[in-house]
Amino acid sequence: MDIKDIQNLIKFVSKAEVSEVKYKTKDFEITIKTPLGGNEVSYVAQPAMYHSAAPQQAAPAQTPAVAPVSAEQTEAASDSKYVTIKSPMIGTFYRKPSPDKDVFINVGDEVSTGKVVCVIEAMKLFNQIESEISGKIVKILVDDASPVEYDQPLFLVDPS
Repeated sequence: MDIKDIQNLIKFVSKAEVSEVKYKTKDFEITIKTPLGGNEVSYVAQPAMYHSAAPQQAAPAQTPAVAPVSAEQTEAASDSKYVTIKSPMIGTFYRKPSPDKDVFINVGDEVSTGKVVCVIEAMKLFNQIESEISGKIVKILVDDASPVEYDQPLFLVDPS
């Protein structure tokens, strides 16, 4: 059955005002449901190939012109005085060099330039990530053994 035959069958079914028609051969099956049946036209070939539909984008939510200051906004403002250590690659973030060892750093620890702060595993290679600045670790932004993206913030450091 080619596309012309399918189009003719759809026209015939819509004029006949029936709710559903099924047509089946050895290698082809088609089901046409009209609005009387509540569904749209669908057809499937026996060696079926499934494709996912493009995700629907939600309309942006309307926001009021003046919004109250949230806790996240005040935290972001206070975090602006801190320097961020970011991931230089995509991979899996680990706080320890191996499962039986201690973590590289904790919140409150002092770091110096060149000190290893974590390991990022990428393609079975464990890459030591060194601090680019000296200071005190204020916050660890990523959970252990979680995936990280390139340029994703990992730590907040107070350089003072």
